[in-house]
Order: sequence, then C-alpha cells, then structure tokens
Amino acid sequence: MSFRRACVLLAALAALSACAAESVWAPDEAVARATYVPPGPSTVTLLTAINNRSGSGGHSALLIDGAERLLFDPAGSWHHPNVAERNDVLFGMSPQLFDFYMDYHARETYHMVVQEIEVSPEIAARLSQAVREYGPVSQAQCALSISRILSETPGFESIGTGWFPNRMMDRFEELPGVRTSRVYDDDSDDNLELLQAQGRAQLYLPDEFRRD
Repeated sequence: MSFRRACVLLAALAALSACAAESVWAPDEAVARATYVPPGPSTVTLLTAINNRSGSGGHSALLIDGAERLLFDPAGSWHHPNVAERNDVLFGMSPQLFDFYMDYHARETYHMVVQEIEVSPEIAARLSQAVREYGPVSQAQCALSISRILSETPGFESIGTGWFPNRMMDRFEELPGVRTSRVYDDDSDDNLELLQAQGRAQLYLPDEFRRD
C-alpha cells in the first residue's frame, strides 16, 4: 500500500470515528420506572417533520405501541427528565410526554405528519426488538436507520432503504390501512425555553397505564 493511499485511508477512518454516535444507556431501574403500557391494539406510527417552506423532510421517528410504548428517535434532540433513553430508544412516552415531543417539533417552520397503522402484537414485538438492538444513530441518519428496520419487517418491505424522510413518508402512505394526520403549531423555532418548561411541568399518568 502506498504512503498516499494509507494516509487517505487513515483520514477516512478518523472521519468515520468522529461521526460515530455516542451511546446512551439508562440503567434498568430508570427504564422500569419509565415504562408506559398503551391501551388499545398494537400500532406503528411514522412521525415526520416537514419544512413548511420547502416541503422537505427534516426528521423521522418511529412510535411502536406493543407490549409497551417505545419511541425510536434516531439522532433526536428532544429529551425529558422522566424519559429513559437507550441508544435513541425512549421509554415512558405517556400521552402527555408524547404531546410534549410533538409540541417541541411542530413550530413555525415545521409541521408533523403522523402516519399510524395497526399491526399484530408479533410485528410490534419484532420492531421493538429491532430498535432496541440497532444502536446509536449518527446525525442525518434518522430516515436511513428507520427504513432499514422497516424494510426487514414483514408487511413493510416496500418501504425500502433511503436517507430522505419525505420519501420514506410517501412510501409509508401507500401501505394499506394507514391513518394520516398533521400537527401544526406557530411556536418559535427557538424551542429551548419550551424544552425547559416541559422539564418543569407536572406529569399526569393514570395508574392503569403503568406496569408494576
């Protein structure tokens, strides 16, 4: 191997190392305390932030309602002290905390597209395991990570894999039985104050939705 080629290879490896996502691993007690069990049938919901000016996709996340609720928020920036995280998987997303999440993302420049589809408990369990095992996601790879997981799941093969949130959203829309809604808000783009207020807010969760 030439010296020049070796230098290029080392530079590429260094760049990949610099882009590697940091692992986050909440302790078992925090995960158990944050667990939320949703009512109703098992569902999978694709969440997509769409730029109100350009129509381009800014972020993707996947909500899985199975034996418990998991929010796979790859390379996401939202956080809350009552939500436990393990490598981009958020535990304890009660309806109130999910509303916080949506309020954080829907603002004057973005709206949220919510695409929900009912699945079997077995598919929900498979997806829950897949997101748990995926590992931390690097910046700008939210759609890529979700599309990889979905495309390997029975019933979602048509999603394929790709980097673009809006393209994945369009393919998800073609699945039979999808229910689509949109969430708009005129909050400022500077949502740091909102995030801090959410962290101080009193939380409400019916006892029947928590797992002992």
